[in-house]
Amino acid sequence: MLVETENVNILFVLRTEVFMTVATSRMTLADFLAYDDGSEQRYELENGEMMLMPAESDINQRIASFLFALFLGLGIPSYRLRIGLEVAVNSTRVGVRLPDLSVLSEEGAKELAGATRAMVSMDMSAPLLLVEVVSKGQEKRDYRYKRSEYAARGVAEYWVVDPLAAQVTILELVDGFYEEQEFKNADQLISTIFPELNLTAAQALQAVA
Repeated sequence: MLVETENVNILFVLRTEVFMTVATSRMTLADFLAYDDGSEQRYELENGEMMLMPAESDINQRIASFLFALFLGLGIPSYRLRIGLEVAVNSTRVGVRLPDLSVLSEEGAKELAGATRAMVSMDMSAPLLLVEVVSKGQEKRDYRYKRSEYAARGVAEYWVVDPLAAQVTILELVDGFYEEQEFKNADQLISTIFPELNLTAAQALQAVA
């Protein structure tokens, strides 16, 4: 039993050392796509640094699933809705983000069909809408970094659903920049992509219609 415990500890140390080595040196997109530590950990690539993503909380998963079902009900076919889809972005250098929910255009869904890796590359059409559900410690990344990256990528609408601040921010791309609206409590969400949307901020945050 002691030998097994020591082996597990050694394996953990080795994986940690490998991750630290990769994370502290600038990675290319090719490096990131080739990286595999044998675990189920999720990573983003941010300005050449691989960032370990925290485990999703129950409320974050419920919100993403709720919005997925909501968009289905608004007539978006399932093949245009993705959870866990990687999206290549361009900031200082090419990076990769993992939005909680993606809504693709018809063209984008066709481009992605049959891909060996579920990632919207830089030469593919930008998603119509990306949703990030804010986790503790990720506020700056979701509100600042991803805002500029998604705008530069041409994402028409970006939703930041923040259960920590109890608000939903919807950003609409206008002439290359996002114009934002904040919604709280009983405020009705306003979306140019879903003009027929009938949902309050409270409903989105509590994941109940």
